[in-house]
Amino acid sequence: MKPKVLFICVHNSARSQMAEAWLNQFCGDFFEAESAGLEPGTLNPLTVEVMKDARIDISKNKTQSVFDVFKFGRLFAYVITVCGESNAEKCPIFPGSAQRLHWSFPDPSRVTGTHEEKLAQVRAIRDRIRAKIDNWCAEICSTAR
Repeated sequence: MKPKVLFICVHNSARSQMAEAWLNQFCGDFFEAESAGLEPGTLNPLTVEVMKDARIDISKNKTQSVFDVFKFGRLFAYVITVCGESNAEKCPIFPGSAQRLHWSFPDPSRVTGTHEEKLAQVRAIRDRIRAKIDNWCAEICSTAR
């Protein structure tokens, strides 16, 4: 059974969805990723679009509440918050021996400008998340061998 990783952000609409998708793509043989939000909303259309540019379709993903995940008592090896520091402090403590990590990324829902300018900003966030996941996978998976 693969260790589970939970990514948490505010709305589960962008950053946590991208992190989940990247981890499942890069390290799916080693981990099973899931994501949730403090106040789940709807998928950010800009995020769906930039992930599609990267050949990953998240358009059918659902958002879910971190508190629902908590209530079901699922256990995770890692719980990783990808939101700002103030929101990360609101995340619940999960049962078990999950290792908590915090990776702060800008909020795609706060980008401004024309549609193209917004896409460029969200692509930059996507690429930062991808690089962090790629580096983390390389580090964790190499120590697990």
